[in-house]
Amino acid sequence: MRWERGNFTITDHRADLDDELIHQFLSDRSYWSKGIPKTVLVKSLDNSLCFGVFKGKAQVGFGRIVTDRATFGYLSDVFILETYRGQGLGKWLVGCMVNHPELGNLRRWMLATADAHQLYQHYGFMPLGKPDMLMEKLDPNIYQRIG
Repeated sequence: MRWERGNFTITDHRADLDDELIHQFLSDRSYWSKGIPKTVLVKSLDNSLCFGVFKGKAQVGFGRIVTDRATFGYLSDVFILETYRGQGLGKWLVGCMVNHPELGNLRRWMLATADAHQLYQHYGFMPLGKPDMLMEKLDPNIYQRIG
């Protein structure tokens, strides 16, 4: 799919993505994927529904959904480069992601964020209704061991 707004385009075509830019941002500048090895990142891109935000041919944003395309979607790795923030691109990106035609019948969506709650609430995300039902297995230092 492809969405256009002014000078910007969002696409879900994997081949269009700039793996180097995505890796540099997630590995060096994000709080959630610090140090992610490029091989791990590329594998995650290849096995997810990914979205790139572009100004012309230059990628300026990214997001991906880990999904079976039938019942569940996990929104992940959403970012807009700093110089392009404040233009509504993040909101537009998330809107394209959650309204993707292949994902219209998902029963459950999830995400984790430390600082963008207001953005995601606009699309119906809320704090867990029954947090006692969910569990996690987290290894926050795995990238340092496999890198």
